[in-house]
Amino acid sequence: MTWPEVHAALEAGYTTVIIPTGGTEQNGPHAILGKHNFVVARTSKQIADTLGDALVAPVVTYVPEGDVGATPTGHMQWPGTISVPDSVFEQLLEAAVRSFAVHGFDEILLIGDSGGNQAAQSRVAAAMTRELAPAGVVVQHISDYYDKNGQVAYLENLGFDQDLIGTHAGLRDTSELLFVKPDEADRTPLPVPSGWHSGFDGQPDLASSEIGEALIQLKIDAALAQIHHLRNAR
Repeated sequence: MTWPEVHAALEAGYTTVIIPTGGTEQNGPHAILGKHNFVVARTSKQIADTLGDALVAPVVTYVPEGDVGATPTGHMQWPGTISVPDSVFEQLLEAAVRSFAVHGFDEILLIGDSGGNQAAQSRVAAAMTRELAPAGVVVQHISDYYDKNGQVAYLENLGFDQDLIGTHAGLRDTSELLFVKPDEADRTPLPVPSGWHSGFDGQPDLASSEIGEALIQLKIDAALAQIHHLRNAR
């Protein structure tokens, strides 16, 4: 959008903005580093379209992924991952929130597709709401998108157990990516170098675009339900 388009949208009542956060992290030898960014871009657009009064900010692609010191931790143990400290991530979100508030957005929604983003977003939402409340601005961390989306129960109902589902770059993540970016999730993986962990668990070879579509919709539905609940409570 150009700035006059954003101005016109604000004048037309689009006073909600979604700030999506993703991440640039290893996802095994079969899925690209930017998985979360593609997923949250897709879900945020659909959430905004359904709300009918929201715009979507550019995805925040650099997030906390582990320590970068002499002994890297978390996803920083694998090449290609990019990490920033929690404090930097929080300061970036705070600056973005203030930027949108200055221009007239009065509801700012933080939606994170990665587990490592959730606690910082919660802290930022609380702090920024306290700061900006006198101006009538509310900042919400939409936690149900990630924490209460019902994906595991859905997959278990399909007959997958936790070992098959996994926790990272497995059945869930790979299915989502197959749906939103199929050309980036169906590669012939390079062999894992000797002495390296693959970087994923679960069974990504069981993933499908059809499962991914259902999982994506669960995230969207969970976010929309929470947003409507928060709006009704105000």
